[in-house]
Amino acid sequence: MSFEVILFILFALVAAVSSVVMITRPNPVISAIFLVLNFFALAGLYLLLNAQFISVAQVIVYAGAIMVLFLFVLMLLNMRTEEGLFTAKKKLKLFASGIALFVFIQITYLVFYTRPGGKISKNVELSIKAGTIEQIGRELYTNYILAFEAAGFLLLAATIGALVLAKKKFEGLDN
Repeated sequence: MSFEVILFILFALVAAVSSVVMITRPNPVISAIFLVLNFFALAGLYLLLNAQFISVAQVIVYAGAIMVLFLFVLMLLNMRTEEGLFTAKKKLKLFASGIALFVFIQITYLVFYTRPGGKISKNVELSIKAGTIEQIGRELYTNYILAFEAAGFLLLAATIGALVLAKKKFEGLDN
């Protein structure tokens, strides 16, 4: 068994266990911490697939920025009001359990009764090179520069619009 297979099994187990623990915890902050652990395990899996950019983006964007935002929202919300949501609505809980069982049966069928496609690339070097940060940057700044600049201007306009709206809202509170 190679070192890559051992790492894959380790990262896959951490991702699977942390996702199950995340869903089953009653405390949302503990669930968020297990979600961060899941993000790191997925980043490790992406590294094993030679997708360095996606791995780094997984850690920086999701485990960093999104989870901090999520934790702030959790701290601001009053979670006491949502405690009785599923205890009061038994039909909703039964419906959600049925959907979860249906998805589990589908995944089990896919794992045990289907075969992977036979179209594997002959040139492994090109597939390894495609996920590197250097190759993504080269493609982004040569072939897709117009779309990249348009997305940048769109994000800038959205940020300015949010600041203008927030300023008007705060100015209205001063009166």
